[in-house]
Amino acid sequence: MTSYIDTDNSALTRNRRALSVGAIISFLLFMYLEINFGWRQGALFIVGLAAGIILYHAAFGFTSAWREVVNNARGAGLRAQMIMLAVTVLVFTPLIAQGDIFGSDIRGSVAPLNVAVVFGAFMFGLGMQLGGGCASGTLFTAGGGNSRMLVTLVAFIAGSLLGTWQWHLWQDVPGLSPIVLSQNFGMLGGMILSLLLFAIVWFAAWFYERNRHGEVIIEPRSTFSILRGPWPLIAGALALVLVQVATLILAGRPWGVTSGFALWGAKIAGLTGLDVSLWPYWSRPVQAISLNQSIFNNVTSVMNFGIMLGAFLAAALAGKFSPSTKLPIGHVIAAIMGGLLLGYGARIAFGCNIGAYFSGIGSTSLHGWLWFAAAFAGSTLGARLRPRFGLT
Repeated sequence: MTSYIDTDNSALTRNRRALSVGAIISFLLFMYLEINFGWRQGALFIVGLAAGIILYHAAFGFTSAWREVVNNARGAGLRAQMIMLAVTVLVFTPLIAQGDIFGSDIRGSVAPLNVAVVFGAFMFGLGMQLGGGCASGTLFTAGGGNSRMLVTLVAFIAGSLLGTWQWHLWQDVPGLSPIVLSQNFGMLGGMILSLLLFAIVWFAAWFYERNRHGEVIIEPRSTFSILRGPWPLIAGALALVLVQVATLILAGRPWGVTSGFALWGAKIAGLTGLDVSLWPYWSRPVQAISLNQSIFNNVTSVMNFGIMLGAFLAAALAGKFSPSTKLPIGHVIAAIMGGLLLGYGARIAFGCNIGAYFSGIGSTSLHGWLWFAAAFAGSTLGARLRPRFGLT
């Protein structure tokens, strides 16, 4: 049986220290949020912390799952995503239909079907493969000690800021108004149609893998460990559904990631003297409020901090926290290019793999499916380009 614990004494010491530091920072940040910003922000930070642990231990990468389909004709990860989305729809649809939970309004993730979604999602899919991760993937791998993903994260933030600068240029592109299956076909009809679409993708991935290999691998991981990972794909998928539901209940809307990056970029730009409040994106009421408030008032930012810290804790617990500063120049170039594409693409496409794909499809909005198709096409191209940068 493969061991997931580094038995080297220096590595053990490093990971124990990392675990202690991560636990202390997490506790202090939780208390700070609870005292100064209310119990909801504290609770959302804990949800983000759980998401980071889940993503790391389950190694639930949207990027790698799609690349496995393209390069190796293996669809276990994609099929797990379809199960995750199916369960989300079954839970989300009745909750969103009632309009509120415990007296608080809730809404789904809904957006138009237009050219911006196609171009932005294609850019995002390409950036996923060059940068080495999606939105959630960048956070949890960077938090887990992957130095290259820190480069991707910095470029991701820069690309998000560029996306807000040019956001208004993409608002009048050709397209259709939002189409929500649960609104157009009723709650039951929306769920049935969504389940049909999930089944089509699931079986397509199944038959494609069987035709290419003569067999289908249900679960590619032969060893499991609850505390140290890896977890089965289905366990990660169902655990992420719990993250989605908890976010919907606490925040009043589904999980998102990349709007937090845009806010971080705007805050940093403000420190340099650049007044982004004049940009159309930041002059909208909700965005203007976020720009003027503390970053800890922002739900997405708080959850993102939680994801990074959760992955940091999970990596230390697994004995795998071992950051390295030695990066080939090709990897750095790919990380920068990928991060810029990820950030810009997410801003014009109404979200990322979490906000548009997971949350959009989970809300039965067809823009999520359009995003999926365009992002998968971009991801396919990106997977073909990876070897040019020395990426395997």
